[in-house]
Amino acid sequence: MMNFEVISLISLAVLLGAFIQATCGMGFALIVVPVISLLNPESLPVTVLLLMLPLNAYVAWREWSALDKKGAVWIGAGRFVGTFGGIAILSILSMKSLSIFIGLSTIFAAVVTWFIPPFNPNQKAYIGAGLITGITETTTGIGGPPLALTYQHRPIAEMRATVAISFLFGEIISLIFLAISGHIHPYLMFSTLFFLPALILGSLLSQFIHNSINQKYMRLFVQIFALSSSLLLIVKALSQ
Repeated sequence: MMNFEVISLISLAVLLGAFIQATCGMGFALIVVPVISLLNPESLPVTVLLLMLPLNAYVAWREWSALDKKGAVWIGAGRFVGTFGGIAILSILSMKSLSIFIGLSTIFAAVVTWFIPPFNPNQKAYIGAGLITGITETTTGIGGPPLALTYQHRPIAEMRATVAISFLFGEIISLIFLAISGHIHPYLMFSTLFFLPALILGSLLSQFIHNSINQKYMRLFVQIFALSSSLLLIVKALSQ
């Protein structure tokens, strides 16, 4: 059972992650997953997937008018297939290997998200983004970078809406298959409730500035935090 200190630290990460995700369209998992991996790794990826359900439902509702419906459909198709790859990886990796995999995946995603040049996504890009997201989100809880790469040069409202609805669909699929494969336990669902107040507060705070915040500097903050926390996670795993 988590102690008060662990709950408080994870709650701070959840609050910050929810604020950033609801503002920029991505960032929750990049912030929260490395922190949970350090403090309560056995709850991954279930806790993150459960928390992102209400978060993405809220963002999708708020930004519904900007949704790229065609892109969301193709992403959803790829996302469904990718879920099976994620389940397979979870059944193979040990906790130490999974921690290293999470750290390296986060670092790679953060670097690629920052440096990729502008491009216009097509059907193959949508399906590919959904496929990779299905694998990484089911395995680690991190699925935003492929979608952010696809939409980062589109209007920010369109990215927020489409990423949110794609996440929402994908998280439901991942949780269903994780439950079928025996990776979801009742205590994980109960412990997730501790972090709901922080999630709600972070989401509501984004309402005041989501149309005016400097996206460039917010993205930079997410990249730096993700890189530093992931490096710490890898060092901890290697020292075990």
